[in-house]
Amino acid sequence: MWITPEEVLLANALWVSERANPFFILQRRKGHGKGGGITGLLVGTMDVVLDSSARVAPYRILHQTGDSQIFWSIACGSSRKEITGHWEWLETNLLQTLSIFDNDEDITTFVKGKVSGIIAEENKSKAAQEDEDSGKFREAEQKMRKLFGMPGEEKLVNYYSCSYWKGRVPRQGWVYLSVNHLCFYSFLLGKEVTLVVQWTEVTRLEKNATLVFPESVRVSTRHTEHYFSMFLNINDTFKLMEQLATIAMRQLLDNEGFSADRTLPKACKTLKNVSALKRDLDARAKNERYRALFRLTPDERLDGHTDCTLWTPFAKMHIVGQLFVSNNYICFCSREEDLCQLIIPLREVSIVEKADSSSVLPCPVSISTKNKMTFLFANLKDRDFLVQRISDFLQRTPDKLWSDGHPLALSGYSVSQSEGMCVSPSPSTTPLSSSLPTPTGAGGEPSQGRHYSPSLPTATQGLLRIYQKDDPEDHGPKATKEKMKEESWNIHFFEFGRGVCMYRTSKTRELVLNGIPESLRGELWLLFSGAQNEMATHPGYYAELVEQAMGRCTLATEEIERDLHRSMPEHHAFQNEMGIAALRRVLTAYACRNPGIGYCQAMNIVTSVLLLYCTEEEAFWLLVALCERMLPDYYNTRVVGALVDQGVFEELTRECLPLLYEHMQELGVISTISLSWFLTLFLSVMPFDSAVLLVDCFFYEGIKVIFQVALAVLHANMDTLLDCTDEGEAMTILGRYLDNVVNKQTVSPPIPHLHALLTSGDEPPPEIDVFQLIKSSYDQKFGSLRADVIEQMRFKQRLKVIQSLEDTAKRSVVRAIMTDSAFSIEELEELYVLFKAKHIMSCYWGASCTAAERHDPSLPYLEQYRIDLEQFCQLFGALGTWLCGTHTVTLAARHFRLLDSNKDGLINFKEFVTGLSGMYHGDMTEKLKLLYKLHLPIDILPLQDSSCISIRIQCNIAMSVSEVKDYKYYLRMWAKEKEPKIETIKDLPRMNQEQFIELCKTLYNMFSEDPLEQELYHAIATVASLLLRIGEVGKKFTNNCAKKPTDTTYTQAPTLSAELPQPEKEESNGESSSGQSLVCKALAEAQLETPPQQTSDEEVKDDTSVSSYSMVSTGSLQCEDIADDTVLIGCAGDQQRRGSTLDGDWSITFEQVLASMLTEPPLVDYFEKKGDIQARMATCKMQRGVERQVSSSSDHELAQLST
Repeated sequence: MWITPEEVLLANALWVSERANPFFILQRRKGHGKGGGITGLLVGTMDVVLDSSARVAPYRILHQTGDSQIFWSIACGSSRKEITGHWEWLETNLLQTLSIFDNDEDITTFVKGKVSGIIAEENKSKAAQEDEDSGKFREAEQKMRKLFGMPGEEKLVNYYSCSYWKGRVPRQGWVYLSVNHLCFYSFLLGKEVTLVVQWTEVTRLEKNATLVFPESVRVSTRHTEHYFSMFLNINDTFKLMEQLATIAMRQLLDNEGFSADRTLPKACKTLKNVSALKRDLDARAKNERYRALFRLTPDERLDGHTDCTLWTPFAKMHIVGQLFVSNNYICFCSREEDLCQLIIPLREVSIVEKADSSSVLPCPVSISTKNKMTFLFANLKDRDFLVQRISDFLQRTPDKLWSDGHPLALSGYSVSQSEGMCVSPSPSTTPLSSSLPTPTGAGGEPSQGRHYSPSLPTATQGLLRIYQKDDPEDHGPKATKEKMKEESWNIHFFEFGRGVCMYRTSKTRELVLNGIPESLRGELWLLFSGAQNEMATHPGYYAELVEQAMGRCTLATEEIERDLHRSMPEHHAFQNEMGIAALRRVLTAYACRNPGIGYCQAMNIVTSVLLLYCTEEEAFWLLVALCERMLPDYYNTRVVGALVDQGVFEELTRECLPLLYEHMQELGVISTISLSWFLTLFLSVMPFDSAVLLVDCFFYEGIKVIFQVALAVLHANMDTLLDCTDEGEAMTILGRYLDNVVNKQTVSPPIPHLHALLTSGDEPPPEIDVFQLIKSSYDQKFGSLRADVIEQMRFKQRLKVIQSLEDTAKRSVVRAIMTDSAFSIEELEELYVLFKAKHIMSCYWGASCTAAERHDPSLPYLEQYRIDLEQFCQLFGALGTWLCGTHTVTLAARHFRLLDSNKDGLINFKEFVTGLSGMYHGDMTEKLKLLYKLHLPIDILPLQDSSCISIRIQCNIAMSVSEVKDYKYYLRMWAKEKEPKIETIKDLPRMNQEQFIELCKTLYNMFSEDPLEQELYHAIATVASLLLRIGEVGKKFTNNCAKKPTDTTYTQAPTLSAELPQPEKEESNGESSSGQSLVCKALAEAQLETPPQQTSDEEVKDDTSVSSYSMVSTGSLQCEDIADDTVLIGCAGDQQRRGSTLDGDWSITFEQVLASMLTEPPLVDYFEKKGDIQARMATCKMQRGVERQVSSSSDHELAQLST
């Protein structure tokens, strides 16, 4: 490529000149190409260690003038072909022009200007991202693609100098971290080491320090472990590895490839060796930390942050911390944990102004909100820029007018309409009807045909308040305690503010741990979870979603209906239609919003608790916050998030309670008990009044409080658990303990606990105060848990859990398919790995359809992953036994269409294995039947299952009936479809002449690499001649019978050819020679497709054996001189004219093909031979070599890659 001219003082140092003229020199790097000796080894090693550009561009062109000692580098190239093209362009376009100049300085100026102009033209056609990357980085990306054979779609993120430990020997080189691969390359004194690891194969990634590997990174896969050390900045490298591994795990979960952020603002200047993708990933990491810290929505993007101080009126002091600004929020977090946290939505901001600066209060900014709160930030480094950015965001923020009647504006919606959102009317404030609703009444289902309206009781208040409004007022000590809690919160609101802009301090956490009053529970859950912000910015969304979702019949709605009456049946709020209908609407609306999750068991329990304290819409947004932010991946089909946290809990138990952990592992209890704890937040294992206090703490603290309480439960029962001898006894102890965790301060009437009261003997178990349990979880060493530590542990466990689930899926697929396949279990597992690797590769290297269309999690495992025609052709070429040179792609395409039973352009793993099984394990009849079918049009094949390929038939076959049938008709049809269908060879349609010619071409190409190819050529020539004569005899017999309409099974236009002219009526001998000439012509074409190996003239002259496949020309020999078993290649004269027309009446059957093949022993041996798929799978895996070591005197492999 052309490069910006740079000065070169020593032109011949480490370079060899190959061409020269008065103005330019073409040079090659020493050590590149064959030869080079010890100098080449040293230069090659130095280039790798120092990351020299000569490693990727070993050729260059220098400009020189006269006697000047200064040279200018103007072009470089990775191959001789590339650099020669530049050299020839210079000779053609510049040499004659440069000879006119008299001054050397003018020549140099002209050349530099010309090269700069060429570069400018090339840059216009490049993508914006490539322009943003530095030239050094683009050079490294090009180097990575050449070294590891990556396509242009593979994007490099960053690369680092490090050592790779091969055994006990470190190999210094470079590690390249791309979006989908970890690659390493080293070349030291002729020893080359290349490593390629897919991120989707990584099972463990950790940073450790040992005596053998000082401060290293360990990358583990299912079969090997790799150690890297000697990083300049190991922390940054490891963080990037974690991000890329997380993206890969997300790809395995959701089947979505990585997409770069196109809205990322460009850097002010090009950063050296930092790619746009690296900046993108850094921005994503910051956004994730920011959103997790302040419980913000997934679309929130951090614009920037700065150090500052915040004046806190409640403490009368300035608190040091950081100010964060994003597109919808201004947030503050103190440097000291739990001292102060603040969230200010921009929709609430009314005034932003710069206050007067002083020595006591330098560079202050005052922010006022609509609810009359003012926040004063000071010590801002770039105050003017900050105010300008906030002003810009405010201009883009739609004005959300909140009702003045409620601090959170829960009783009304905005009157303005934001983009893409519909506005619902304000909820009605009409009094609740005194009568309980019925399934068709106004309380349970809204009138006027709508499923949800603001007039519903559950649209304005929680179920608990609805069913407690008629209860007599309690003046006992519990009610007094509850009122004291309410008063404490009111004092807190007065001092710290109320609503989304409230100061959140250690005092707030203390009040939460003491229990939230029932009257404030719904409001504070919304506030602490961040659901309030999402609800405020999406007015009317829930109502519209309910109308859209209700009435649909899906798998999720069926599961919801099944679990509705199992949701807190002991609570009277869910013993009637009002509570059940509200629960149905919320769960169905969420299943419609997030089809990826749909509905999962345990969601009904959590949602029913939310509905007790919140309105329907509030419960919906709280469910969104739980499933999508606070408990990620918990409620999907494989409960991955819960399994990950279960692994984290086991790791925490090992660290905090090592003795108990070892004993519990022996019993296998931890994995059994913890899943229900995390999925339902203890709601299913504790009395309701106690568990709801844990939900209070969870919405404020996050998942760490659940871990703390779980550890406290184990610690409280440690002595008893250590004496357990089996799993059942341990579960009984823990169940009894949790059943007796009581809340003595609750004011609600007691709710019967449906769990069995597990007692031993007549002595009742002691009661445990839930407040004491929560306090002990904070006071002990468990209280030191931090959110960032939990996230780090989650990452480790996520790799382990997802890869374990993938292994389980693989075993399930193999078990389901091994009875229908002749492959062994090990072979099926390896085939599944290769098949899935092709599917995953399509997700990040492009495909004809999106990944979502190829992956359906609702299907069985063996049908989830699917590949298209292009990927099937690649696997067919690598694993198939019928390789036909350039004809392989055509044969693979026919095979794919035969396997694609539903005609959607995709095949699943079961269909793929079925197709391979016919080639590898079928007998001769089955293989020939498959080969015969591959050359017939798909639309004329019978619908029955073939014994050689066993194509899966869809249950819902389309039936062209206009009248409506009763259910008995469809039951009979279903029973008929379920009957085993046995296809005989007589069921196969007849083959016409064009299809027979294509079959002959396939067979010819198939034998080209066989050791007995001459015998096979002779055999197939004999069989082809015999079948031609059989077809002619059959045609005569048909013509002598009464005239019948043309058989549509073999006169349809072939799928692989254009329209053919109508056959001419000729004499029988002419027709026979016409058919033979067509076969000759087809075999000639096949011969051109797969050229034979080069032979000497003597071998050609001596090859006159009658038993060999003799290729002669009719132009040089008389027809009568040709032996009967010699195939004619290229017919001349009248024969050629007749050969151009197909005989439409000619046809043969499969029985005739089979019988003819059985007469030739070489063909019988060939088709009876069993294939070795193990060797082919090993070769296929080596195409993407995991590791190789090459000993050579130069790096000529790089040169071979580039040519």
